[in-house]
Amino acid sequence: MSAYALEADSLSKTVFDGEDSIDILSEISLAVPAASSLALCGPSGCGKSTLLGLLGGLDTPTGGTVCWFGEPISGLSEEQRAARRNGSLGFVFQSFQLLPQLSALENVLLPLALAGRAQETQRAEDLLERVGLAQRMRHFPATLSGGEQQRVALARAFALSPRLLLADEPTGSLDAASGDRVMALFFELQRQHQTTVVVVTHDQSLAARCDRVIQMKAGRIV
Repeated sequence: MSAYALEADSLSKTVFDGEDSIDILSEISLAVPAASSLALCGPSGCGKSTLLGLLGGLDTPTGGTVCWFGEPISGLSEEQRAARRNGSLGFVFQSFQLLPQLSALENVLLPLALAGRAQETQRAEDLLERVGLAQRMRHFPATLSGGEQQRVALARAFALSPRLLLADEPTGSLDAASGDRVMALFFELQRQHQTTVVVVTHDQSLAARCDRVIQMKAGRIV
């Protein structure tokens, strides 16, 4: 088995606007050891989120390859990538992506249900208790603060104990105090589950918590 949870080799992404081509990413190569954390930093528009989407198999590169745990995924269909992600790869989004019609508990239970583990209510409750929401489990997203919604999203992301977790600006919508609390929980859960983490962030204090930081500019690693 590969010592690396995630590898990218010469990744590029080019889009066409009808007349011209635009290079969003050029020759990106990186390797992330298992159970480690990596921050992707750089100015807005440098390609960080595009790279994260390619690393997570949400999009396909124009050139280059992505491997999860030594297995290439770039040649797989969208359905095959989704099947490969199920249970082993999780996401945390800046916009939380909670389902408004579901309670906090139901949102955390959702990935468990999709994995055929809907009976594991106790696990979902334990995770919400870990992130300080024991009294808010039955509340719906609209009644939760931004920090509380992000903590629900964290609990949901770790529900299946993913081997790899990708986070896009997880503190971007939070004030400094809420962001610090959320990130303390994030790395506590990461250590407990030995999860490999890749996070896109403008937050230098968050980046400093990671084992390694990569700076990007204009679609390249600098």
